Amino acid sequence: MWPLYDLRLTTHDPKTGVLVLRVPEEAELPAFVALASLGIHAPEEMPFSIPWTDVPSPQRERESYQFYMSTRASWSTDSWTLTLGVWVSGEPAGFQDMRAQEFAKFRTVTTGSWLGQPFQGRGVGRLMRQAVLALAFDHLGAEVAETEAFLDNPASNRVSLAVGYQPNGFGRLPKRDGTGETQRFRMTLEDWCGRARPEVTVEGLERSRALFG
Repeated sequence: MWPLYDLRLTTHDPKTGVLVLRVPEEAELPAFVALASLGIHAPEEMPFSIPWTDVPSPQRERESYQFYMSTRASWSTDSWTLTLGVWVSGEPAGFQDMRAQEFAKFRTVTTGSWLGQPFQGRGVGRLMRQAVLALAFDHLGAEVAETEAFLDNPASNRVSLAVGYQPNGFGRLPKRDGTGETQRFRMTLEDWCGRARPEVTVEGLERSRALFG
């Protein structure tokens, strides 16, 4: 009934191990929620414009479940959010999202992610971003990828630069009780094709290709 369950991205790095990105089945979501509960960032920091990690348990777990299921219920070719669970050597490690509005018209995607603390600082964030960009540029026909992170989130900004995004001005997003300044990034198809990148195997796309518009 939902062919996106067939979609599977696989890549690897000698230091990082084998990464698999796919849409988790409902029964697999608790493992990711438990990982997030162990910590994603220091308590005094907030890398997300929606401060979902501040929400107390069990409300956080319930809202996380509602979010993941809502991305499937609200999916349309004009507005979609692909939420891919990330497994590192078989262990749940985090999530890599990719979103688009009127993709057939604008050929532009945006990305966001979170990564459990045990997997940070190992190159996993870079590799999972490259995997989803390979899906966008090499298989879906994207022409532009955009992303954005707070200025005080150097880890995310380093990943964007390492993957090949170009700085694209500054912005401002909600941040806990106020607002925060952001660095915007943009990558074109030419940028993507002009850089060395890991091999990414994409399986199970054909049945769901029409869902992306």
